[in-house]
Amino acid sequence: MSQQLILEINDDIYLRLQHQANVARLSVSELLSTQINRQYGILARPNLNSEVEQAARQRLLSYAGTINLGYATGIDNESIDADLARAYANDF
Repeated sequence: MSQQLILEINDDIYLRLQHQANVARLSVSELLSTQINRQYGILARPNLNSEVEQAARQRLLSYAGTINLGYATGIDNESIDADLARAYANDF
């Protein structure tokens, strides 16, 4: 069940809300509704079945992985010192 609420606010507050809504690509009423729901712990979650949810998870995980740059990128002090020495040598 939902209720409709008519709210009267001053113009300065409305302009601030309108700016926030524009950044979030929402209407002012959607922004306020979302913020109120979030504040009171009522987050709307799409009603997805497990197959759709699993497919979405697999699409997301397809972006995860590792990249081999061909050289070590760890916390090896010697290689960091060598990189810094090369960088400083190129400054002169």
